[in-house]
Amino acid sequence: MRLHRFRQLASARRAFLGLLALAMTAGLLAGGGTAAADAPRRWTSAFRGVDGVEYTATNHLTKAANGPGRKWLLVWAGPAGQPAPDFLAVVDATPGSPTYGQVANTVTTGPGTGNEPHHLQYMWHKGDRIYAGGILSDTTYVFDATALPALRLVGVNTPGQTPCGTLPDAYQVLSDGTAYATYMGGPDVSGPCTYTNGEVRVGNGAAGSPGEIVRIGEDGRTLAEIPAATEESEDPAQCGNVPELPASSCANPHGIAVREDLDIMVASDFAEARNFMTPESPLRENLARQTVRVFDIKDRNNPRLMSVSKVHDGPRGALEKRPFFRESRVVMEVATTNRPGNRGAFVSSMAGGAVFYTPDITAKNPKWREVFDDTTAYRSFNRDQSVTGGGDNSSWLAVSPDDRYLFHTVMGQSVPYGAPLDGTTGMLYVLDIRKLLAEGKSTRCSVDQLNEAYAGGAERDCPELAGVVPIRDVTSGGPHWGTMDIFRRGGGGMYQETDQVRRIAVANYFVAGSFGGGGDHRVCMFDLNSKGRPVLDRRFRDENTGKPCVGFDRTSWPHGEYGDAQPHGVMFAVSDRALRP
Repeated sequence: MRLHRFRQLASARRAFLGLLALAMTAGLLAGGGTAAADAPRRWTSAFRGVDGVEYTATNHLTKAANGPGRKWLLVWAGPAGQPAPDFLAVVDATPGSPTYGQVANTVTTGPGTGNEPHHLQYMWHKGDRIYAGGILSDTTYVFDATALPALRLVGVNTPGQTPCGTLPDAYQVLSDGTAYATYMGGPDVSGPCTYTNGEVRVGNGAAGSPGEIVRIGEDGRTLAEIPAATEESEDPAQCGNVPELPASSCANPHGIAVREDLDIMVASDFAEARNFMTPESPLRENLARQTVRVFDIKDRNNPRLMSVSKVHDGPRGALEKRPFFRESRVVMEVATTNRPGNRGAFVSSMAGGAVFYTPDITAKNPKWREVFDDTTAYRSFNRDQSVTGGGDNSSWLAVSPDDRYLFHTVMGQSVPYGAPLDGTTGMLYVLDIRKLLAEGKSTRCSVDQLNEAYAGGAERDCPELAGVVPIRDVTSGGPHWGTMDIFRRGGGGMYQETDQVRRIAVANYFVAGSFGGGGDHRVCMFDLNSKGRPVLDRRFRDENTGKPCVGFDRTSWPHGEYGDAQPHGVMFAVSDRALRP
């Protein structure tokens, strides 16, 4: 859990003004809600970007938005067919609510379409703004959430504000309300680009290399563009760039984690996206990144790159005929531990299907060991012994705030990988990591024997598989992204933040046109039992079909008859009036 004292005091006035403005606009002053008509209540907020464009966010509140403050699941989605608006769906995520699983609001963005909505920040805390990225539009939208389920647009970061990076991906919000964002792709224009601190790197253009880190203010403005690449060339054999760069770089940051108490930021490198993301792309091994970057963030606007470390192949990789799918390839996600006594971090590989750990992310040269192979999770429910983690599209990774569990989603193998999707299926699995963390810097767990890849690590401190849920009925890609529910309801119906996770939500969609990225466009909820085993919440049902999970393939939305939609970023949040400081 984070301390929010500073931000709570600073945001009190902003919260009041935000609530007042929304209430006056939406007609919500009378006791928290007005009688709902069948037609959604609409109102629009606007923000003028530095490019002179007036950006808008239009709320379409349904009858599910009525009543006392509740817990909500925010889902950042785009249409399956263009032209149609992108939108943030606000879904009732309050167990026991008569409208549980129903869409209470869709907040459409304008004037443009085709953002390809991607990630929100990993978690939301009271007072946080919501940062929502359009990975193809190179745009970040910032929303005020004090009047949930209504949202107000309060900032936009436009492409011209980040000339040294493209493809905004993941966000981590700091205790002061600002955010760090990974920009996975290279500069807008090929050639040299100057960052905020005056340093220069040469890039090969949009969606290429090197990427960067951007610090974004609560109003969406760029506070700092931060180089992710080293000044000197990285290993040219591993760090391929197309076209080649004068200094080879693997800097394509995707996942991001921050430990403010340690003044540390960690970013994991993905791939040179424009030469990797589509089924027609050649699977070049030297475009599959194996690197992790650690920054000193004492100066929040001028982080210093401390180390670039590399994860290595494991025992299964020796049998893999396709080097691209060995354990270390495409380090998509990173998750740090949280408690003051722990300094470890995990990373996972999208193409390699493995999880790695270092016990001290502050070390000068962090050393990574494989501690779990996705093959072990597969073999807990799949009798097909040919199925492994190689090329399984593993994705979201998170450590519970109490440092007890590691959560991980897997989309399943896609056709270019040589296996049908229904041969591997997607899944959500949970690891108990307490024994590993209890060893401090003296961990022994290392998946270095083939039988450990299939049945779990042999050392006593290796993570234990607490539970796994296969997504058996998915034939077009399983869960890519997920989020933890860190809010618990107490006396008087008020919520408070907790470090114990009881629920997980996942979204079954990646990126349009990518390998295995279509998904089935469902958002599913999972309860965790006392031992961490995930179980599908069958009460979280689609309001149209009555089936478990909320389907985003539907004819009608509160904002109109726009048809199927593609959900990507998901995040829990609570109405401000119902959440204790």
